[in-house]
Amino acid sequence: MEKKNIDWSSLGFAYLETDKRFVANYKDGAWDEGVLTSDSQVRITECAGVLQYSQSCFEGLKAYTTQDGHIVTFRPDMNAARMKDSCERLEMPVYPVDKWVEAVDQVVKANDAWVPPYGSGATLYIRPYMFGSSAVIGVKPADEYQFRMFCTPVGPYFKGGAKPITIRVCDYDRAAPHGTGHIKAGLNYAMSLYAIMDAHRQGFDENMYLDPGTRTKVEETGGANFLFITKDNTVVTPKSSSILPSITRRSLLYVAEHYLGLKVEEREVLLDEVKDFAECGLCGTAAVISPVGKIVDHGKEICFPSGMEEMGPVTKKLYDTLTGIQMGRLEAPEGWIRVIE
Repeated sequence: MEKKNIDWSSLGFAYLETDKRFVANYKDGAWDEGVLTSDSQVRITECAGVLQYSQSCFEGLKAYTTQDGHIVTFRPDMNAARMKDSCERLEMPVYPVDKWVEAVDQVVKANDAWVPPYGSGATLYIRPYMFGSSAVIGVKPADEYQFRMFCTPVGPYFKGGAKPITIRVCDYDRAAPHGTGHIKAGLNYAMSLYAIMDAHRQGFDENMYLDPGTRTKVEETGGANFLFITKDNTVVTPKSSSILPSITRRSLLYVAEHYLGLKVEEREVLLDEVKDFAECGLCGTAAVISPVGKIVDHGKEICFPSGMEEMGPVTKKLYDTLTGIQMGRLEAPEGWIRVIE
């Protein structure tokens, strides 16, 4: 296949319309077969459930060109399972997991000319999402839904290398106790927009959200999970029922234990103990790991020994190993890599 004439290295993390997307509709209690279409426009009633009561959820994953020239996706079944959980929590119909993964295959194949070449640092970002499409005026779930999936090429998250970022302890709560923090609902992200823009206006790159019950424990940033490294090289991630279960984070824990021989802990992390860690990072689909150099807690600075110049040594090993698996440079655990073509 002939690739699009794009300067892949100059791409940012932004939407660029590609050739095809997948669309399926739920009506009268069943999903239709779904189709690939070149029409990128969404047409719904002004009274649609998504517009009135924000009944929507989404996912994010990537397709890569590996070192040996294959186009692959990374653990798409995990994204499908997480979207299933999101749908069930929001009283939305579940799109079958097997068909969900097949839709990913179809979208990537139909847009293979948009998959960046190996070594460019760019990838094909895939965005599946679902929303209530029928008219809803009373507060209740919609009767009809649309499941869509599009893709767009995105550039390397870090141009010129991953420089550690500075984040702040946020005064706002990301999720309510026993709420929807553990699912990928659009409403979670809408309520975080003011907090992230306020952080940017104050000169910070991101927020650290604390647990909404006691505000003494580390949760996540709203777009990524935390990853800490102790001074004896133990990998620690916060555990909470209101944290989104990151697929990248779960993969990194496996890599830490089974590839690098490190001890891993998934447990409650108190804000008071953050100062004792040697390294800190944020993990998610977009960047894999974003190193954190400094956390500011209402004027009090927590500076990690790894510094503000580069990733800490353990974080770098985790990053290199997981990206090596994704790009085909290292052998992957069974079932992690799905070859498209």
